[in-house]
Amino acid sequence: MRVGQGYDVHAFEANEPFKTHIMIGGVSIDHERGLKAHSDGDVLLHALCDALLGAAGLGDIGKHFPDTDTQYKGIDSRELLRLVVQKLSELQYQLVNADMTIVAEAPKMAPHISAMRERISADCACDPGAINVKATTTEKLGFAGRKEGIAAYAVVLIEKA
Repeated sequence: MRVGQGYDVHAFEANEPFKTHIMIGGVSIDHERGLKAHSDGDVLLHALCDALLGAAGLGDIGKHFPDTDTQYKGIDSRELLRLVVQKLSELQYQLVNADMTIVAEAPKMAPHISAMRERISADCACDPGAINVKATTTEKLGFAGRKEGIAAYAVVLIEKA
């Protein structure tokens, strides 16, 4: 068994009226500003990818999917997660469980957590009960509290299949 942890953060775009949603946990959530990112900016899935890669000793998301590579421009982070799970599977690792936290003042995450868990468990080929997603605010402290961006943390346990 191996443990990994991951963290990611993305800032909100300044005055980008054409972006009316954000992607978190593979779910599109209405919001007045989008997130700045090379991919779709899904901080939760990026943190999860980093945790999985770290647990397997494979580095981080930037090593495998660099933001300097145009093939990843605008990519759906669920696709990145499935590629990470495939890499782990090739090494005979499988996810035992994942515990993740989204840090954001807005938008509210609670209405979307069930859908996030379903999508993440499908992409990780595991039971939804192995996936835990929660959200918190920072009581208006720091960049997240000032609504400048969103962060996410992930901790995973993997084992040899």
